Amino acid sequence: MDEACPAGCHTFLAFDYGRRRTGVASGNRLTRTATPRGSILAEGDARFALIAERLREWQPDALVVGVPFHPDGAEHENTRLARRFARQLRGRFGLPVFEVDERYSTTEALAQGAADADAASACIILEQYLRSLP
Repeated sequence: MDEACPAGCHTFLAFDYGRRRTGVASGNRLTRTATPRGSILAEGDARFALIAERLREWQPDALVVGVPFHPDGAEHENTRLARRFARQLRGRFGLPVFEVDERYSTTEALAQGAADADAASACIILEQYLRSLP
């Protein structure tokens, strides 16, 4: 899912996937900044219904999903689950989906005093992705 973003890709919605909570952030390529947009507190189809509402509201060109790894880069169960979530987003909504290594994003969000660590983590993930764009 690391294909180059099409030239028309300017607005993004990012997700910090969790089994029960999924943080959301929006951002754009022009300013290379992101804003936390709260967390989705739902699982399964209810989660995707709430994501569909966010997509209608923000009209992103592409999606970004944080994928967790162990500090040494090894994969674990949540790595598999986040990648599955990314595939489900692509299949359900037909938008490009980009994966970002999200190691330490929640730790960073908590260190910054975030009230909603999941949404703040999604913001960190998205800004990391935006900085990587040419």
